[in-house]
Amino acid sequence: MQFKKKTSFALNSSIYRTLLKLAMIFGMLFLVIVLLDRIEFPYPSKDIKQIIPNENFKVIK
Repeated sequence: MQFKKKTSFALNSSIYRTLLKLAMIFGMLFLVIVLLDRIEFPYPSKDIKQIIPNENFKVIK
């Protein structure tokens, strides 16, 4: 068996590799988004309403 050096640049294989890497990145991002969506984060059960009177505001010129 002889060693054969490939001297030609295959455009198709480099495009396929790039597309495969991009697909893997998008797949992992999609998986992370789906997993984060399934986590139920706590939130306050009642609305927080605080009335701030207009007297506390100061006008800065």
